[in-house]
Amino acid sequence: MIKYNLKCYNNHEFESWFSNSEEFEKLKKKKLLECIYCSSKEINKSIMAPMVSGIKTNSNRQNKFRKNLSFHKKELHKIREFVEKNFEFVGDKLSQKVREIYYDKKTKKSIYGTATPKEKKELAEEGIELLSIPWISKDN
Repeated sequence: MIKYNLKCYNNHEFESWFSNSEEFEKLKKKKLLECIYCSSKEINKSIMAPMVSGIKTNSNRQNKFRKNLSFHKKELHKIREFVEKNFEFVGDKLSQKVREIYYDKKTKKSIYGTATPKEKKELAEEGIELLSIPWISKDN
């Protein structure tokens, strides 16, 4: 087994395990890899440091990392709760709805949903900026 840090077209970083390096290349070629945040199929390996095992462990560093991870997970949960409470969910109709709001200057609606990488690119070309938020599951 081998673990790779991966990066999608939209610069989201995540990691995944593969049985070997050839398996990664095979899945990438068949476009079977997908970003966990935005579903982009354009995935590449990211820079990664080798895992080094030794007798000594730095438990303080590990504890600090776990605390930081726990803190960031709590913050992402707070962001998700805020968005769900204060924004209207439009699902995969985000690009259509955001255009309606953008071009109708009178509407002041706050929405959230999903958009494909192609839709995000088209919106950016029109001058419409979107914010992508890592959507952590509620039971994570």
